[in-house]
Amino acid sequence: MSPSNKKKLEIIRSKLDKLDNKLLSLVKYRTNLVKEVLKLKTYKNEIVDKKRINFILKKINGKSKKLKIDPKITNRIWKNMIWSYIDYEKRNFKKK
Repeated sequence: MSPSNKKKLEIIRSKLDKLDNKLLSLVKYRTNLVKEVLKLKTYKNEIVDKKRINFILKKINGKSKKLKIDPKITNRIWKNMIWSYIDYEKRNFKKK
């Protein structure tokens, strides 16, 4: 890699690092919202809502296409996020 391209790579990576920090803040905010949702659930079987999951994934797919983002990327990100939060909810569910 040329010195010029190395410098460009460093700049881009720095921007990615800053973006990652912003994403972490958003994940924290989302986690707090999920905690609030979990407080409203009475039974553990309320944690997985397949209709809601399908609705979210369809919505993200449509928005991805409109924004010209590869829908395979966003679908994978959202599926992983959804199932990670489902796991979180199951681990933190308290019988009422």
